[in-house]
Amino acid sequence: MTTSDRPEMSVVIVTPDTYGTIKKTVECLKAQAVKHKLELVIVALSTDDFEVNPEELEDFHGFQVVQPGEITSYGQALAAGVKSASAPIVVFSEDHVFPAPLWAEALIESHKNNWAAVGPVICNKNPESSIGWADILIGYSQWLYPNDGGEMDHLPGHNSSYKRNILLEYGPELERLLEAESVLHWDLVSKGYKLYLEPEAKIFHLNFGVLPAFLKIHMYMGRTFAASRCQSWSRLKRISFTFGSLLIPFVRFYRITRNYSGCLGLLKSKPQVYPILASGLLVSAVGEMMGYVSGAGDSVRKTFEYHFHRDLHVKKES
Repeated sequence: MTTSDRPEMSVVIVTPDTYGTIKKTVECLKAQAVKHKLELVIVALSTDDFEVNPEELEDFHGFQVVQPGEITSYGQALAAGVKSASAPIVVFSEDHVFPAPLWAEALIESHKNNWAAVGPVICNKNPESSIGWADILIGYSQWLYPNDGGEMDHLPGHNSSYKRNILLEYGPELERLLEAESVLHWDLVSKGYKLYLEPEAKIFHLNFGVLPAFLKIHMYMGRTFAASRCQSWSRLKRISFTFGSLLIPFVRFYRITRNYSGCLGLLKSKPQVYPILASGLLVSAVGEMMGYVSGAGDSVRKTFEYHFHRDLHVKKES
């Protein structure tokens, strides 16, 4: 492609089975004001023939289906999408995330500045759920709507956009870093790159709404994060962080209340969120401790299993 023929941004989205799994998200992408500037990169993990009606996707600049073969982690799947993308900007989306109509345009405009990565502001898709509130506070408190945006030291994982050439510089390490993107973001900052949260780019995130899945996923994610983070650390540093894990629930609760201006008001109006949030922070800390002591174990695979079909782990609450 010549530069004029290329899409301006590639949207990478993963499905473990059929097009139907990502259809609702794709409908939001088709509603984008700049859909004609977007390439849709579908990473299809099913070993069966993947079918999609090209007429459903004709409004995009283009689309491609990537079938990378045997994949055992979400980071691997995202990396396969990055390598196949045609645009100079790549952004990740998920089957339980629904972008607002100006999302893509805002990200593209922000990337005209010297940002290595640009993230969106997160809106709660299931605000009636107490478990859902605890889930989104643990995962996304720093970027929750309303938010003025600005330069950040890390951005929302699995939902941010990047200059593709910068990601490709990581080579085979990219798969591991995309598994726990905070580690990637901190590394980018350490290399002198700058990250930005774009307040006009909004997405609606559907959160876990049943307690067993909520607790398990935060245990697995805590362990995955710690294992990725400490890979190059000395034994002494690992030991110190292992014991320091005991303080993580208190430190993270303080940061959540500081990051999200509506947190204390939420806990006052929905006090049932508090014990759920405390439980999630506790199991996440246990997971981190395990990651520092003995690595990722099977947490990457377990996290992968829970990543899709979020609607199966959500229930309505009054």
